[in-house]
Amino acid sequence: MKHRAKSLLYCLVGLMSLMLTAVSCVDEEQFSDTPEGNFEALWKIIDEHYCFFDYKQHEYGLDWQAVYNKYKVRARGDMTSAQLFEVLSDMLAELRDGHVNLSASHDFGRYWTWHEAYPANFSDTLLRRYLGTDYKIASGLDYRILDDNIGYVRYESFSDGIGEGNLDEVLSFMLLCRGLIIDIRNNGGGDLTNAEKLAARFCQEKTLVGYIQHKTGKGHSDFSPLEPRYLEPSSRIRWHKPVCVLTNRHVYSAANEFVSQMKSLPTVQIVGDRTGGGAGMPFSSSLPNGWTVRFSAVPIYDAQKHNTEFGIDPDYNVQLTDADFARGKDTIIEFARQLLAQ
Repeated sequence: MKHRAKSLLYCLVGLMSLMLTAVSCVDEEQFSDTPEGNFEALWKIIDEHYCFFDYKQHEYGLDWQAVYNKYKVRARGDMTSAQLFEVLSDMLAELRDGHVNLSASHDFGRYWTWHEAYPANFSDTLLRRYLGTDYKIASGLDYRILDDNIGYVRYESFSDGIGEGNLDEVLSFMLLCRGLIIDIRNNGGGDLTNAEKLAARFCQEKTLVGYIQHKTGKGHSDFSPLEPRYLEPSSRIRWHKPVCVLTNRHVYSAANEFVSQMKSLPTVQIVGDRTGGGAGMPFSSSLPNGWTVRFSAVPIYDAQKHNTEFGIDPDYNVQLTDADFARGKDTIIEFARQLLAQ
């Protein structure tokens, strides 16, 4: 029985919502609901709409046609649903993209090597030592003033909403601090609006923070010209003193973009490990069998027009050490405190 592969829905998900006002659709050719048909549909969706082919060909030699040839022979008509899911997930993993996922009722295909293959540079045990038990909570923000008069703010996920009133209260509480630490380690992203709302509190004038492109055709290189993106200063309470943003490999997607924007501001220093990346805005589509694929479709660049899909280097590369851990100290937090004390 033939099914029409469902139209590609350009729907922003979670972490990088830039408020598109319309839904764009692309008609796909017909594919059968068979292992071969679902394989062909998935490969074609990615081939025509994924946004990092040229970049990843340059970075590690990705050849999407060669990927097709490699996995085509594994998509056989007699295979089970679980076997097909494994083949398709393995094929998508060739993109090395944490925004690329295959969803079915029985499993969720993902690529997490962008953080699993690296040191954590974060410890919940140490975090509890710094926050203590009497820290304050303002929506998604945990915060307190450390004993050297350095403000400390922990933001675990940009999926946790923050209001302008929350930010006013936090910054007012930190008013007499000589510097501020914003710890976003292990922040895997969420709503870009929250990231921009927070970054605007440290912006004193309209600042170029990056660029964006859009696909204009089915070719791997078919993109619009680079469009500049600006960060506007908040009209509410703003922070003028030095800031350190703490990062590790688990900083991804909207959190990666937050780091990119903060790096453009003169009073901000990035401390810790390279971020995990994730610079493509994810869209989604469906296969003939109903499985959903999510993938990067719109590339975002930093202010220097560099692609940050594979992460952003910190201003100060600092690793959590075993010696400091044994002493109950977080090497990255302590480095930031010393930096701000200067």
